[in-house]
Amino acid sequence: MAESPTPTADSDSRVRTCHPADTVREYLERGWWQPETLPELFQHRVDAAPDAPAVTDPANLADLTGARPRTLSWRELDEHSIDLAALLYRNGIRQGDTVAVLLPNSVALTATYFALWRLGAVATPMPASYRRHELSGIVDAAEATAIITVDAMSGRQLASEALTVECTVFAFGASVPEGAIALDDPVDAADRERLSDYARALKISVNDRVTICWTSGTEAAPKGIPRCHGDWLAMAWGVQDGLHLTAESVLLNPFPMVNMAGFAASLLPWLLTGGHLVQHHPLDLPVFLGQIARHRVTHTSMPPALLTMLLHNEQLRASVDLSSLRRVGSGGAPLPPSVVRGWQERLGIEVLNFFGSNEGVCLMGAPVDFPDPDTRARYLPRYGAPGVRWATRLAESTRVKLVDVVTGATVTEVGGAGELRLAGPAVFGGYLPGTATAEPFDEDGFLCSGDVFELCGPDGRYLRFVDRIKEIIIRGGMNIAPAEIEGLLADAPGVADVAVIGYPDPVLGEKCCAFVVPAPGATVTLHDLVEHLRAREVASFKLPERLEIVESLPRNPVGKLLRRELRATLLDDRP
Repeated sequence: MAESPTPTADSDSRVRTCHPADTVREYLERGWWQPETLPELFQHRVDAAPDAPAVTDPANLADLTGARPRTLSWRELDEHSIDLAALLYRNGIRQGDTVAVLLPNSVALTATYFALWRLGAVATPMPASYRRHELSGIVDAAEATAIITVDAMSGRQLASEALTVECTVFAFGASVPEGAIALDDPVDAADRERLSDYARALKISVNDRVTICWTSGTEAAPKGIPRCHGDWLAMAWGVQDGLHLTAESVLLNPFPMVNMAGFAASLLPWLLTGGHLVQHHPLDLPVFLGQIARHRVTHTSMPPALLTMLLHNEQLRASVDLSSLRRVGSGGAPLPPSVVRGWQERLGIEVLNFFGSNEGVCLMGAPVDFPDPDTRARYLPRYGAPGVRWATRLAESTRVKLVDVVTGATVTEVGGAGELRLAGPAVFGGYLPGTATAEPFDEDGFLCSGDVFELCGPDGRYLRFVDRIKEIIIRGGMNIAPAEIEGLLADAPGVADVAVIGYPDPVLGEKCCAFVVPAPGATVTLHDLVEHLRAREVASFKLPERLEIVESLPRNPVGKLLRRELRATLLDDRP
């Protein structure tokens, strides 16, 4: 841990931690947590390669915010972060303060995080698409003292919207409205000296809160998820063990840097190893593919639907240069085995299968553990399985069990299914008070994930995702997992994207409806889908009984399906 003289009382008294002291001590003694903090690791990167490219703006930033895209070296990013921290300090931001961050993926967002962490402040980020309703709710729940945003984005006046919320507003941009503090204002030597004096006096622990992220809110009001230096970096190392980033890697980040997808799959592995982080926002396929070619990107992430579309669209692939790509992470929905195999055998690019949550651990299907792409698409590692060693160090420190959702018994037989429960150094310490109504841990201290998995493979060494507990469709007393049917239909001819939703039935309780986005020029019928499933010998009660053709499926900023919106359309259509 970073040890230094005790800071002034006005900052020290507001520091909040995430885990009990004995837990922190155990994690450090076992080597499951490292003593370095995020600012210390950032300084290591600056010292190691000060003139190497560190971060690049989205290519379309001028269209988004009016700002000119730029690339900063590690030294330049450090200096930008120092200036931001000095300006924030001048305007009252101190250790323990929580600051709401409403910015697109950019150099500015990256520098803002490190500026806040230099001060010992807490970032509570949110998607740039959030408006006053979401912003005011999060500011209140997190007791945020300030908001950092941009003057305008995509025709919206973000800084003006933020000024309607009761707290200090900071904004980037050339047209910062009256009442907000411009983050492009210059700082002088005296500002930097005051910041330096303050920072030297800070006492920072790896257990100090650094972020409050938020559940996606796809089905209910979002819950606050505090995380500290230690558990974020334990998560990051777990992901890095599969990504294999180096100081020469170029990482393209398409997911908003507001929660697990952006932090654990991009920002933090990049911080651990160095390299070049290329930001992207919002997901725009021509821009995304252009960035891969221009920057010679080696690693990125893609949702399964995009992997499928690119594999099947040879004309589009032929128009861009993907030859630099080595590894692509994917998750959030079942991965079609034929797609994972196609990327590996036809394109020479390995797809990693990720499954994680803001609260818990990232389960990672890495090529070294799952050389066969079909197996990698279908299964995830069961960390802690007896006699099995996995590529990620998280496997050695994470305890996993499946619990029958009806009986509460621990599932031990291959083929059995139950709720995934987790404990270990990458699991969060509990929800932000006031944002959750139920305790997320069981009596043994395991996080109750709400996700149902099946025990599979030799000796139960694999886990197969079934579905979220609350998404299970009950048809005449029989349980149907939408994710299972979606995974099978993703390989059906003519299907570009698919979702399966339950809808009310007066006799059976619920039936299945398939929402399908057809591939360009394709026609999909309910008969086609049913016959595709019958050919795979799927039980008859699982077959969809209704088909809705749509142009796209509603998803949140990190690609998670918004089932409630699809369900609402079915309810609206009732006679």
